[in-house]
Amino acid sequence: MKKYIQDFTVTRKLTLSKEYYVLDLKQDKPLPEILPGQFAELAIRGNESVFLRRPFSIHDVNYETNTIRILIQIVGNGTRHLSGIETGRTLNMVYPLGKGYSIIETGKKALLIGGGCGVAPLLYLARQLNQKGVNVTTLIGVRTRDLLIEIEQYQKFGEVLITTEDGSTGAKGFVTSHPLFGNLSRFDKIYTCGPEVMMKAIAKRADAAGVNCEVSLENSMACGIGACLCCVTETEEGNKCVCTEGPVFNIKELAWQI
Repeated sequence: MKKYIQDFTVTRKLTLSKEYYVLDLKQDKPLPEILPGQFAELAIRGNESVFLRRPFSIHDVNYETNTIRILIQIVGNGTRHLSGIETGRTLNMVYPLGKGYSIIETGKKALLIGGGCGVAPLLYLARQLNQKGVNVTTLIGVRTRDLLIEIEQYQKFGEVLITTEDGSTGAKGFVTSHPLFGNLSRFDKIYTCGPEVMMKAIAKRADAAGVNCEVSLENSMACGIGACLCCVTETEEGNKCVCTEGPVFNIKELAWQI
């Protein structure tokens, strides 16, 4: 797919919690096709400690308004600097990058599982699956209820289930503790993004149930185009760059011991 380097205008900044916020970024020109699971690299200007672009999953897309939404968790200088940006400012973005999730057929059942900031690419995926007539269930796992964000947005496209490690909302424990893991075979496909240990646990359960599963890896990325090689992961066909060959992989492709 063709890549674009364009300036976007910040039309809205919405603070969701102490850790999370979303930016709505508008382009004057019509947006190109963007696949669920693809990402963008944002230039962070005005902070001398941040030299490289930062990669972010594309959270949602509105083609009518030419707007891309980015969900951001504050984890360092770059994301903290972006949290202070004002509406009307411009951000330069390289997009759409990487390989996205594959969409299953109309009438099928999909399970989307996100852990922490791993929910970021799943909203646009849920929208696309819903528009294709796929029955969507989304399972979100967080440490505590205070970290739950945008639940109502995911509910627009299907059932939403929750696990919290402290039991403050939903089922108590990790996502794999949820009762639905007792009958995974009712789903035609599982899509997931989050901490690698979580995705490996999900992959193992999906494989045992004979359910097709795709994961979105969160390896560190610097360039986004496969030049720096810092995001390389081991696959059944040798080492591959997550930023170009992924970030989405079928679990059968990865050299995971499941």
